[in-house]
Amino acid sequence: MDQAELGQRKIRCAKCEESTPDFDIVNYGSTEKGYRQICTRCFNAEIAKLEGLDKFEHVRFDPVELADCKGKVHVFHFRTRLFGPGVALEAFELRDGSPGGYQFQVIGDPNADLLALLARLIDRIRRALSLQHIREGAFGPEIADHGIVRGRIGWDDAQDGQIPLLIIDGQEITWDAFGRMLMTYEGSQFKLEIRDKSEDFE
Repeated sequence: MDQAELGQRKIRCAKCEESTPDFDIVNYGSTEKGYRQICTRCFNAEIAKLEGLDKFEHVRFDPVELADCKGKVHVFHFRTRLFGPGVALEAFELRDGSPGGYQFQVIGDPNADLLALLARLIDRIRRALSLQHIREGAFGPEIADHGIVRGRIGWDDAQDGQIPLLIIDGQEITWDAFGRMLMTYEGSQFKLEIRDKSEDFE
């Protein structure tokens, strides 16, 4: 078992009673009727029934190992969730049993082939892993030569969520550490562009 999975907590699905990793559990219900903790397979079955998606079939994808541009291997787990008119397919690494590191998402038609959606997602992961935005310099981490940084905005518990934690190249970078990297470019201009996690950067 991967070291990242050792801290993985499992919860018994309230519907199918299968023991499921907690990252694959959904709190489903309402304030009036109460909530149940069910697995995403059961959750998707409920949503498919409500939306009349008779042809939708939940697929559970096995983890995939992919190497980045430095040869480091990353293990990606997958999660599929229906949401009304669409389906989201997510890929993520595990950190202490929970999603962390690199995380990706694509949105598709729930009536389309989920394998085709998976192929799109893996292609996106490969392209992201082929890039290096932060490298180790003579004085510590620095922005790579191309001067472009792509990443994800995360929650920093140490700052009570008041200051973001950045996930760049699958690694957690504090706001202060990133600020020090930016000071190399003092006097330069910059462009900050924020996109939904399901969108691709150009």
